Amino acid sequence: MDNTSNQALTPVSPDQRVFNGLSHASLWFSLGVGLLVMQVGAYLVPAVGTQDAVWAILLGSLLGAGLLAWTARIGCDTGLSSAGLMHTVYGPSFARLPVLLNILQLVGWTAFELVIMRDGTAAILQQTWGLDPAAPTTLAITTVLWGAVLAALMAGSMLGLVRGFISRWGLPLVVLSLLWLSWHFVGVAQAKGWASIWNRPGAGGMSPLNALDLVMAMPVSWLPLVADYARHGRSARSTLGGTWLGYALANVWCYALGVLVASVVEPGTDLVGALLLAQGGLLALGLILLDELDNAYGDVYSGALSAHSLRPQTTLKRYGLWGAVLCTVLAIALPMHSLEPFLLLLSSVFVPLYGVIIGRLGWGGDTSHTKGAGVNTGTILLWLAGIGLYHALANWAPSWGSALPTLVVTLLAGYLTRPVPQLKAL
Repeated sequence: MDNTSNQALTPVSPDQRVFNGLSHASLWFSLGVGLLVMQVGAYLVPAVGTQDAVWAILLGSLLGAGLLAWTARIGCDTGLSSAGLMHTVYGPSFARLPVLLNILQLVGWTAFELVIMRDGTAAILQQTWGLDPAAPTTLAITTVLWGAVLAALMAGSMLGLVRGFISRWGLPLVVLSLLWLSWHFVGVAQAKGWASIWNRPGAGGMSPLNALDLVMAMPVSWLPLVADYARHGRSARSTLGGTWLGYALANVWCYALGVLVASVVEPGTDLVGALLLAQGGLLALGLILLDELDNAYGDVYSGALSAHSLRPQTTLKRYGLWGAVLCTVLAIALPMHSLEPFLLLLSSVFVPLYGVIIGRLGWGGDTSHTKGAGVNTGTILLWLAGIGLYHALANWAPSWGSALPTLVVTLLAGYLTRPVPQLKAL
């Protein structure tokens, strides 16, 4: 296949490299913010104590966002999409498998995002108009409305959306929403007593390293997407710095807010309901729901780019529209509320996949694009061994955590087995 006609497998041209450091920071802060992240943060308590949760959030966000930024730098250096990196490291023939897995997980993520936006909208409608948030008609209408907005966005330009809306308008609004909610729940925590919250022990069921895995699961879930945007960066340095700073700040803030809300409300209280009950919570929640839309857009855009890499005869916009429709249908038809197993299963696949990619390309390895049919047996075996290691640790040494050890092992293995360039004779 001639890759020059394949937008996903061809390095972007210089005129498409328009993202500066602020663009990357704005994009990844916005993508890192969401109700979904807060809900995952709320899972940490009461399983672990507050102090353990804080350390897990800080360390997990720093490591996870750093891994994301490192991958972003590779994407900027090579100009390749995520699918292009998979083709380069694993061989074009075999790369179809991880690309397909990426498409499947992106469909799942988008359906999750639509469910989150639907449930939040239904809760707002209940408070404002008294509608039953669990009524099938309410759920179907709100899901279709968000799906229609998503489909409309897919008809536009990704570069224009990031530079025109997210950087200039979306980022300030979502920061104001987070500041307002943080101020409210910090006040509630002060009224209840900081000492009791800070010294609250864990109830058990999750070790500190397990909590670290859960925090890293969110940035790791973006690994198969980051190069799709980083390839449009002007420089590797600004791409790495902007991505790292933007996502780390958002991840720390949203996880910590989720922990804070779960620590001050009554046990069993729904997170969305707690946000709505906050002073000014209706407006803040509405703005966060709007920001959630760019997460769904990012998933669908990258899914469309990955699908285009497999069948370039269909345009990115058409794949995007099909993806938006499919995910809307799945959000209505399937139960999409079991988050933790889904997140950890994704980590088991994509942590070793990108550990090997970073090990091979993260130090300026051979990034020349492979053409024609090919299977890189060595990197495939490393990836499969990494998946096995992840699940072995989860089953036989759960208190050690799985993500960080698997990442270290596969990254080092990828680095140590990378091809060494031959010196040319003088």
